[in-house]
Amino acid sequence: MTGQRASIRYLSRKTKDAAAAPRGLLRPLSPARRRTEEVVERIADQISSGKLGAGAKLPTEQEMMVAMGVSRTVVREAISALRARGLVMTRQGAGAFVSTDPAQQPYVIHPDGLGSIGSVIEILELRTAVEMETAAIACERATATELKAIRRAAAVFSKAVKRDDRAVQEDFDFHRAIALATHNRRFVGFLEYLGGLIIPRQSIRLIDDKTYLRKVASEHEIILGAIEGRSPEKAREAMRRHLLNGRERYRRLGVAAAEIGGGTNGGKINGKSNDKPNGRTR
Repeated sequence: MTGQRASIRYLSRKTKDAAAAPRGLLRPLSPARRRTEEVVERIADQISSGKLGAGAKLPTEQEMMVAMGVSRTVVREAISALRARGLVMTRQGAGAFVSTDPAQQPYVIHPDGLGSIGSVIEILELRTAVEMETAAIACERATATELKAIRRAAAVFSKAVKRDDRAVQEDFDFHRAIALATHNRRFVGFLEYLGGLIIPRQSIRLIDDKTYLRKVASEHEIILGAIEGRSPEKAREAMRRHLLNGRERYRRLGVAAAEIGGGTNGGKINGKSNDKPNGRTR
């Protein structure tokens, strides 16, 4: 009975916590809309209307999952998109919060256009310029603990691939571990600003994800080996090759899509406009 009463008290407390959220936020989503987009729009509307004020804490992942009827992946992708807009910031272990001044957005990569092959390639080129040097600096500054963290992130990604997971978060965590090893918060901030948006396959699915992800895992191992070997030039080149390979994969996908559409489909993929993601996530 003691355990039962404790469970009732816990559920009551969680219900009260959820009830404290602004009205209209924690309600089930309609089945017809793409999950991530609707979560993003709902939270953004709450922020723009002032129902979620500057500095306000967003409901937890679990609360949003239960109340909206979506997966953890959808919630995390939505938070990444909001962070890319400058509307939300996250704090390790504390959760997500409305930015202190969400109206101030000096530079924004809007997620709505990231289903476009051209936009994906632009992001990959931007990442190449930054992450090549990130890897090189990590070679010089990484501590033994940080090397272990990079190695662990590579292993976690490989395990996710083996169980047929799309490994979006695991991929991001690998690149973030390298950024942390630079001891330069600007590199970390750059990746965190982009969030999960740096992983193109969450908005555009390749035909053979399994083969593609095994190749990515192999490239991660090469980058890891160069960093552990303390070779900045090898690390720089390994990261460059990794991101250029990604760019080439998506370039080929764009060419194939144009050929299928006879060059007159206005940049659509699988019959959908490139202006928005194609609605398929992991």
